[in-house]
This record gives sequence, C-alpha cells and structure tokens, in this order.
Amino acid sequence: MDKLTIISGCLFLAADIFAIASVANPDWVNTGESAGALTLGLVKQCQTIHGRDRICISPQLPPEWVAALFCIIVGIISLTFTCGLLVASHWRRETTRYARWLAFAGMALFCFAALIFPVGFYVNEVGGQPYKLPNNTVVGSSYVLFVLSIFFTIVGLLFAGKVCLPG
Repeated sequence: MDKLTIISGCLFLAADIFAIASVANPDWVNTGESAGALTLGLVKQCQTIHGRDRICISPQLPPEWVAALFCIIVGIISLTFTCGLLVASHWRRETTRYARWLAFAGMALFCFAALIFPVGFYVNEVGGQPYKLPNNTVVGSSYVLFVLSIFFTIVGLLFAGKVCLPG
C-alpha cells in the first residue's frame, strides 16, 4: 500500500465520520427565536425554551429531507465499503479501482443530498422557501460537517485517482 492510498483512505474515513456526525446531530437548521431556540436535524428536532433543558423529538420530515437522508446514508455505506476496499488493496492491488468507483458513488450521493436538502426549507418550523432561509434562520454545524464530508470525499478521490492512473 503506497502513501497516496493511505492518504485517500484517511480522507474517506474522515468524510465518513463527518457524514455520520452530521446525521446524528440535530443541528442542520437553527431558528433564532427569542423565546426558544429550535434546531432541526434529519433524525431529531430539539428546542430549548428560556434556558431550560433541551427537549428533542423525532419529527415528521418533509419528503425532500427523507430523500436527502436516504442519499446520505447510502453514501456513508459507500464510503465505509471504500475504506474496507482500500485496506484490502494491501493484499490485492486491483481493489483500488472498485474503491475509487464506490467513493465516486458516495460523492455523487452526497452532492445529490446537498441539492435536495434546501428544497425542504418551506416546512412550517423553518418558514422559508425552497433554497431560501428566512432572515432569522441559519444552517447549523451539522450542515457544515456534511459539506466538509463532501470536500474530503472529493479530495480523497483526487488522491485515489493518482493511485489508479495507468503506468
């Protein structure tokens, strides 16, 4: 296993971890209400009212967010298998080609999810329009982690491409 394979594997692993953390954390959209802070995620919705304990529930998601969640989960599975194939490339060099294609599929799914997610900004809790958040609402840290996972996947693909070049 050469250095570029190890680097791309580490980048894919980091992207995988960031994507898992972004799904697990209910901080995709934050509403800046004065009476209570509401954070919306893909699996949980949490609210803090006047500094009390945070209350979390599993919300009824709009279809766009369900589709984005599905794409992210399949992308996570794809990146997990990619990491496994890169480890297997230590013994069988040809598995890097399959790892590269799986990582590309994961990147495509992540990008598709990034395009679908903002369509759901119309939900009552957010109060915006597709691709447009209201003034008192911002994307949260989970969305930033998700964008970082896309970035690390793309950079990992660049390194994996160098590994798979003929010659």
